[in-house]
Amino acid sequence: MNAGPVVEDVLRVLLRHRRAPRGEDAPGPGAFDAQRAQIGAAVAAGRPIRLVLPAFPCKSPNPAKVIGRLPDAGERLSLHHLDRVRAEIAGRYEPGARVLICSDGHVFADLIGVPDTHVDDYGAALRTLVAAEGLPGFDFFDLSHAYPDHDHVARRALLDGRWAPSVDGVRERCRADPAERALYLGIVRFLVEDAAGQGGSRAARQRRSRERAYRVLARSNGWSALVADRFPDAVRLSIHPHPAGSPKLGIRLVRTEDSWTTPWHSCAVRDRDGRWSLDRADAVREVGRLVLRGDRPDHVRL
Repeated sequence: MNAGPVVEDVLRVLLRHRRAPRGEDAPGPGAFDAQRAQIGAAVAAGRPIRLVLPAFPCKSPNPAKVIGRLPDAGERLSLHHLDRVRAEIAGRYEPGARVLICSDGHVFADLIGVPDTHVDDYGAALRTLVAAEGLPGFDFFDLSHAYPDHDHVARRALLDGRWAPSVDGVRERCRADPAERALYLGIVRFLVEDAAGQGGSRAARQRRSRERAYRVLARSNGWSALVADRFPDAVRLSIHPHPAGSPKLGIRLVRTEDSWTTPWHSCAVRDRDGRWSLDRADAVREVGRLVLRGDRPDHVRL
């Protein structure tokens, strides 16, 4: 079999769903060679293409942003979209693709103020949702798979010690690299918002969040390194935009107004025309109707 056309077909599927940075220039011909190599390795071996996505950690602890702490319509829509991408690939390459969700909830739980038990509940409900929706193309990986013989505290310590860069090194990169600085400031904003119910003044929350953001970045880099080491031949996806030439390919989940909003930091909203989007829960509760699915909050209907 001539693998070249198949690789290009699969890459075109992924690029149709790519989340690119705003204002990006047209990518050059070799911009996605890393992804070509990863797809090509799977095609040459005749095995399913593995798509690795660090995502679906846990719900934000801020009740102004979400309508509950378990997966809802936002996660359901995202999983179905990823499954459609997987099905499109299967239409062009018979062995198909599998999506590996690398949940990073336990990676950050102590830094974002979410109990590990809440992360466990979210993850269990997400796997139940995948089964209930009949989505067979998903697998899951988290810190408990990386370090099965340790508790969550020890797992984070092992991640910090072996894979994460030093906080001082992250701080220096944020000073020197505008892109890293922008990422850091975005994380600070999220941490301040998520800490709204944890007491103290906004100024105090900002001080704590500025220091924690460096640790979040270090852990994020550590988790990425661990996942890359564990799954070296996988196509690496991201919920955020990445420039052409990056080892990660940004992918869309649900329609949003910015590049930061995710189903676990917001509420799923369905408008009068049936279109879905994501917004803060407190922004839509007053103008919409909360819809339940079973006995759990699911989305807001305008």
